[in-house]
Amino acid sequence: MGKKVKPKSECCVSKDRCKRCPIRMMKEGTLPPGYTVKKRKLVKVDKKKLAKAA
Repeated sequence: MGKKVKPKSECCVSKDRCKRCPIRMMKEGTLPPGYTVKKRKLVKVDKKKLAKAA
C-alpha cells in the first residue's frame, strides 16, 4: 500500500506540478477530507460551514 502524502501549504506555481502540490491533489481527488485550496493556499474547511452547505 502507498503512503499518504501530506500536501504542501502553498502551491509553488511550477510548470510541472510536484507530487505534493495542493492544486494537483485537489484536481485528482487525493486531497485529504476537510481541506480545500483557495488562492493557491491550502485551507482547512470549517465543519459548521460544511454542514450549512449540504
